[in-house]
Parts: sequence; C-alpha cells; structure tokens
Amino acid sequence: MAAPDWSDLTVYTAARVHTMDPGRPHGSASAGGGPPDRAGAMAVAVAGGRIVSVGTLDSMAPWLRRHAHTIDDRYAGRVLLPGFIDPHTHLRMSGTFMGLNYVGPIDSASPTGVRAGLPDRDAVLNQLRSLAAETGTGPDGRPRPVTTWGYDPASQKGHLDRDMLDAISDTVPLWVCSYAPHIVYANTPMIELIGVDDTTDLHGLGRYPDGRLNGWFIETGAVGLAFKPVAADVYRPGFGREAVDRMGAVARAAGVTTTTDMVWGFESFDGEWADHRAAIDAGTFPLRMLMVPFEPRLRRAYGRDMLDYLAAKRAEGDDRLTTHGVKYVNDGSYPSMTLRLGFPGYLDGDEGLTGEIPWDEIYERMLPFWTAGIQIHSHANGDETVDMTLDVLQRLLHDHPRFDHRFVIEHYCLSTPAQARRLAALGGMASVNAYFVRYRAQMHAEAGFGPDRSEATARLGSLERAGAAFALHSDFNLVVTPLSPLLAAEIAVTRTGADGAVLAPGERISVDRALRAITVDAAHILRRDDRLGSIEAGKLADLTVLADDPYEVDPTRLGSIEVVDTVLGGTPTSQLAR
Repeated sequence: MAAPDWSDLTVYTAARVHTMDPGRPHGSASAGGGPPDRAGAMAVAVAGGRIVSVGTLDSMAPWLRRHAHTIDDRYAGRVLLPGFIDPHTHLRMSGTFMGLNYVGPIDSASPTGVRAGLPDRDAVLNQLRSLAAETGTGPDGRPRPVTTWGYDPASQKGHLDRDMLDAISDTVPLWVCSYAPHIVYANTPMIELIGVDDTTDLHGLGRYPDGRLNGWFIETGAVGLAFKPVAADVYRPGFGREAVDRMGAVARAAGVTTTTDMVWGFESFDGEWADHRAAIDAGTFPLRMLMVPFEPRLRRAYGRDMLDYLAAKRAEGDDRLTTHGVKYVNDGSYPSMTLRLGFPGYLDGDEGLTGEIPWDEIYERMLPFWTAGIQIHSHANGDETVDMTLDVLQRLLHDHPRFDHRFVIEHYCLSTPAQARRLAALGGMASVNAYFVRYRAQMHAEAGFGPDRSEATARLGSLERAGAAFALHSDFNLVVTPLSPLLAAEIAVTRTGADGAVLAPGERISVDRALRAITVDAAHILRRDDRLGSIEAGKLADLTVLADDPYEVDPTRLGSIEVVDTVLGGTPTSQLAR
C-alpha cells in the first residue's frame, strides 16, 4: 500500500463519537467521558480521505507528534457517527418525476417550489379535468398528453381506471403514474397512443371482468411500455443531471453519505451513469453512489455481453461511483397494493401481481450472476413472494454452493417469523422499509392487507432473533415516505403507527441495533463494511454530524435530531455545497 499523504491531516473534535465498532464504541479507552474541552474532547483524525485515529487528542498523540496537523473545532459540542447509508433509493428517477404535474396526497417539492397534496380521488379527478382543459396541441394538431405523477390509491380512496378518466376527456390523452411507479393509469386516447388493445397479450395489462382493458399498466414491463408515448415529457433535456443534483441535496440534508440507485438502466445505463459522474465531478453530488442494474433492462440492452458490460463499468468506477450487484423485481408495491399475499390474501379478493419475469424462470435468470459471484438483490414485498424467493435461494445454494453470498431480500414488508429463520439459515439478509409501520400500516389494515399482516409490517425483531443481518432503507422517493435514516431508526425502535399506537411490539429493536441498520449493517448489506459504516482506522472518512446524541434522547425523538453536516472522505460537505 502506498504511504499516506499526511499533508492534510485534520482532527475533528466533538462532544461524543459513536464509532459503531463494538470493540471500541467511543474510540480510545483514554476518552474517559470527560467534558468536551480540548484536553478531553472526543476526536477523529483523518488524512488522505481515510480515518487515521479515533479517541481523544491525548490518545492520538503518537500520530500528532509525528505529523503536522490541523485541529478543527467546527463540530465541538456535536456528536459524530459514521456517515448514514441508505442502501435502496431512486434519486435520479425520483427527481425526474418531480418535474411532472403532481397529483399525490402529500405536499411535494418540485423545481418550482412546494406543491400541495390532493386529499382524495375526487380532488385528483378535478385536477386532471383542469389540466386537460388547459393542455395545448402538438405539431400534429392533436391535444398534448397530460402527464402526472404521485397518485396513491390507498390514501386517496381507491384506484383510478379507464372509464373514470374517459369521463374527464375522451380526446386528451391522460397518463397518471402512481407514487410508487408500479401502476400507470390511462384513458382511451392514451391507451391508443401506447399501442395496445383488448387483444394484446402482455403481462401487467389490467382488465375489467369482461376482459376489456381497464387502463392499468402494472409492473415494470407494462409500465415501461406505457412510458414510451410520454418519454419526451418525462425525460426532458437535462432532466437527469437536474434530478441528481436536486435529490442529492435532499439525501445530504438527511445525513446520508452513501446510497444506491436500485434500478440503474431504467432509462439509459450510460446516460444515468454520466449524470452521476458529471454531478460528482462538479461537486454538486456529495455522496457515494452504487449503481445496481435492473436485470430485465440489462439483459435486453446487452444480452450475452451483460456481465462484460458490468465489468467494464466497474473498471471505470471509483470509490464515489461504481457498480454493485444486480436487482430483480418479483412482485408489486406495498403502497399500490399490488404485492403478492399468501392465504387469506387481500381483504377484497385482489391477487396482486408478479414482476415481469415469470417466477418459474427466476432461478435460471439469477444463475449467471450467482455463479459469477455477483450479489443479488431481490425485491419481495409480500409473504408469498418471500417464500418464492427463499425457494430460489435454497435451490441456488444446493446446485452451486457459495459462501458469503449476501443475497438480499429488498423491502421484506410482509413476512412471518418462520421466513426470518429460514432466511438466516440460508445466509440471506434483508433490506427493510420500516417507514411503512408509521405511514402506511394502519391505512392498509383497512384498505388492502387486513390488520394481522399490516400491523406486523417490517418484522425487524423476528430478523434479529433469527440472527439475520438487516438494514433500513427509504426507497426514496418512490413511496409516500420521507428520506430520513434517523426517522427510520425511530420507527424501528418505537413501532408507533400514524395514531401513536404501538404496532406488533415484539418486532421492536433497540436504539443501537437501529443505528447499526443505517450505518455498519447497511454497509454489510452492500458488501462495503470493510471500508464504510463505522469510524475505524483505515476506513473511508465519512461522518454524519448530529446536534444531539441518539443514544441519549428519548427514542420518540430520534427522527427529530438535527443533522448538522456530513463529512465525505474527510471533507465537510457543507464546503462542497457552496
């Protein structure tokens, strides 16, 4: 290893440091827990973008005597943790949707300011009626399509359908994407633009009981087809770079220093990569980004050369931007109520939907990546899908044994304790959206899943008892929840629903385990815990700076702790953001 560059050795002092290294939770034993003055303050020394030492100025004196250094007190009185890691986001796609007309249920940011949410389906239909009346005509003399995003069938009181939208206009094409983009709703003129009819055989086309298309385009294959007529509106010139910058700022404000794009290639593999690269090089994206390819798009784009393409991009990457793993989507959405449930199913007899890859083909589709040693991330929201996923993992292990495969079930929303034990036995892990306990569970108890499953959403306690590794993620901004790792931790610890009631108290976890799930355990999920996730000598110097100590505040206030700053590779991102 090359000798460190000591020219920038900097020591950041603080009131307290939580390293997330269980052997040295606060650095050197000489820290003593004394007052946060210069002699007794906790401190982190960094050089060359990496951590040199953690403890006190006294404990790291062997380093400081040998090398010129700067003492930086900007975080004196603050609390340092490892940089937060959200292992499942969609920042570029999220920022892209924010440029469309908004019809969601909560206030939402946009390039022109905050847009108010709409309370229910009637309000959405009225908004669509206004947009249809205001739309102009295109070069062909026909009405321009109305493109909207954000509809939430659970909170806005029911799905849309073709007949409802036709009642608004049977001449203006109407295109409504759900908040979690697992469903596009369309009227007849838009269906005609998309190019399907009642005779079309395509996975994900919704139908009325009589077989007529109902205007639903469900899951990635059908949704992708529905995007084609509106691509010029959705993918506007310069949209990608703007989206990356906008959403990167949101992530930084939440204390995130590393995340993943969990659907790389949805629009353009090289274009999405280039937008992140340009933003990083310009200093407008103060994060580390792991690009996780969406397997159906990767296979269609590169076929037999898909593994070679990934290897080439990996060689092109660095510690700020690189490839990671591969992503599968095997059922629908929790908010959109399109996931797959076992017995007794949905309250109203719905069935949900699988992903675009038939379940009996999943094993063969995963096999090339499994045998190449590429980590697999498999989206499974419903318990029926979790069972299928575990069956595939067991078969992969039986046919081609692998150690330390770190197969990850993404979302893991509705599950059973038995599935947690089986996941652990197979060496699998879970990346879990715990926000739904607060923001969705009670709603879906009445509109979708019933109380038993809904209350037990995100069974973290079962995972912990089973010995399965897990992380917390946001899926931001493709679900109606915020991006806030500290709030995710609060919900995981308290499990309080929207009305303050504790839901499935046995699934609560400790503050320490919740903080691990947004730092070092999240790094483990991403196979990066050798360089990220804890404040240890030799690791990358990524820190999150908090105003209060999360171990000391009331757990119900974890999500309210102010994020003061983040440090990326030893440099405060408040400097990069200027």
